[in-house]
Amino acid sequence: MKAILPGLSRSDTPERIYAHRYIIAMSVTLACVLELLDTSIVNVAVPHMMGSLGATLDEITWVSIGYVVANVIVLPISGFLAQLFGRRNYFILSIALFIFSSFACGNATSLGSLVFWRIVQGLGGGGLIATAQSTLFDTFPSKEMGTAMAIFGMGIMTGPMLGPTLGGWLTDQYSWPWIFYINLPLGGIALFLTLLYMPEAKHQQTINKIDYIGLILMAVGIATLQLLLERGERLEWFTSPEIISYALISFFSLSLFIIRQLEIKHPIVDLSICKDPQFSAGLVMTFLLGASLFSTVFIFPVYVQSLMGYTAWQTGLMILPSAMASGLAMPISAKLVARGVSARALIALGAMLFMYGMWQHYHFTTDSGMNDFLWPMIIRGLGLGMIFMPLNALTMANILPQQIPNAAGLYNLTRQLGGSVGIALSATLLAQLGDAKRAALNEHVISNSAQTIERIAGLKSRLLFMGTPETLVPIKAQALLAQQIAKQAQMLSFAHLFMLFGIAMLCVTPLLFVMKKQTMSAGSDLSH
Repeated sequence: MKAILPGLSRSDTPERIYAHRYIIAMSVTLACVLELLDTSIVNVAVPHMMGSLGATLDEITWVSIGYVVANVIVLPISGFLAQLFGRRNYFILSIALFIFSSFACGNATSLGSLVFWRIVQGLGGGGLIATAQSTLFDTFPSKEMGTAMAIFGMGIMTGPMLGPTLGGWLTDQYSWPWIFYINLPLGGIALFLTLLYMPEAKHQQTINKIDYIGLILMAVGIATLQLLLERGERLEWFTSPEIISYALISFFSLSLFIIRQLEIKHPIVDLSICKDPQFSAGLVMTFLLGASLFSTVFIFPVYVQSLMGYTAWQTGLMILPSAMASGLAMPISAKLVARGVSARALIALGAMLFMYGMWQHYHFTTDSGMNDFLWPMIIRGLGLGMIFMPLNALTMANILPQQIPNAAGLYNLTRQLGGSVGIALSATLLAQLGDAKRAALNEHVISNSAQTIERIAGLKSRLLFMGTPETLVPIKAQALLAQQIAKQAQMLSFAHLFMLFGIAMLCVTPLLFVMKKQTMSAGSDLSH
């Protein structure tokens, strides 16, 4: 089961592994970037896939849902699977499965086959992130751990942001299957380098017994929770019997799963590490980090495309400076932590920068342009990038080396669920805030007020100039006024939602007082 494939083995010296540490970091991070790209790259190709496969909008959403659900099922048990098969073997098999299923997705000729292969792709991709993170803890010396996490963090943070940019370009220039085919050469490079250089886990534990009941409970509970979050807004939440069913199944399955994992001798997910206050506080903060990252990546494209009329490619170009800023902030924060700067101070500074960026987003209008978006997007990216690496270091500070695969799985699952909750909350709040803002604006538009009469007169003059029949002018003028009110209401909804995420990030920073230990436990270094 755990036969080691050719390449670096457990018997390799720390010096040899350290010599290849940057190649290992780049290869595992590249695999993670591809996995995260595929969570967002599909969204921009939805109209093309609908036309090609003859699917409705509700049907095509399963292409995304299937991938994410499979992904979150594997994340918490990735540490267990790495112990079962051997970490190196499991990572290699995960990349191979991801590449093969990507090819199958591009070749899919029906909706059913595409959804099936997206689920397989999610199962392969789900094992990459946590396994990559635990690999970096083994292959870098303690003094360089910040650099390793900065490299890894650049992939984690920029992957979802680059999805719309790359997806829009590939779809416009070629066709939608290329959003999957792009994984083949890049995934092949990651697989080749992994086969050559990736070492087996130093702190490998033997699996004596598999808890199949716990595995089923966890899979059912997390799958139904993710389905609830993905479909809740579309089905109007708890007015839908389907959503109520998901909620009940998820609640009872996860409750039984948690009880079982705390009681049995060989759990598939060791929840006892959550007794550490520093680790638990880190989970709360990374949940909000995931919500802030994925939600702002979700709502900004909706804002500029629905209100400003930008294309997917233009939207991607506007998101790109934020991704680049995050990539710049992470190695800088890593160097600062390595030189003794307080990780808690960097996280607090990052939260304030993010809040300031969201405050600037709050002042966007329907007349804002690309120049207005540039610096707020850069500041947002700097803030998120400054939080990621120090938060990762603080969260894992008390975790023993043999617990890292399990802890990394929980940590990354929490961030992924934070993103799902944030997106679901954003979609719901956008609709509710839009209705509330529209009603408030309508109250101020009094038909006999001087401002309203002047606005309608201006609209009528424009319509007459455009050649609209005089009998239709009054009706069309009222319709245009209602359209303008709706657009402004939607703009205000986006503004308040941006500000909400900024405030939420600041509100959670008091948890930093719980996170007192800055460096990881000795023993994570291979030389120990």
